[in-house]
Amino acid sequence: MQVFTFDLEDDYLLIGIHSTEEDYRLAYLINKHLNTKFVRYKDNLDFKDSTVEFPLFEYKDEKTYLNYYLINNKSLQVVNEQYKDGLFGGNYSTTSYLLPEKKKVDFLLKIEGCTPEFILEMVEKLNKLDQIITSYQIKTNTLKSKYNLIF
Repeated sequence: MQVFTFDLEDDYLLIGIHSTEEDYRLAYLINKHLNTKFVRYKDNLDFKDSTVEFPLFEYKDEKTYLNYYLINNKSLQVVNEQYKDGLFGGNYSTTSYLLPEKKKVDFLLKIEGCTPEFILEMVEKLNKLDQIITSYQIKTNTLKSKYNLIF
């Protein structure tokens, strides 16, 4: 008996961005210098069995039929501790990552429907911005948590 395997091919390409800017400020800078129109998505990116949320910015280019998503890779949560006494009492924070294997990446730029050549051009343009330390293409086939990017 012959067995068929079904493998979903990724229909998006991914750019990792290192920057110390806030997410809304980075979206503004990209809009200003790259002629995009990122807007804050009405909902945060969240998961069914988790309280972690990731801010999401979206831009749909109707001329080229490309969809852009700017996502913060890090989510900082402050946990209010019930017990305030003692050395380890009080509030503490936890950091969660959208792509845990890419903890050093601050932001992800997901582009649906583009070519590898387009990604290289986009990386080159992003690296010209003073507020971006560096950006580069992330190979999605090497990611263990790439299904976190399906929304």
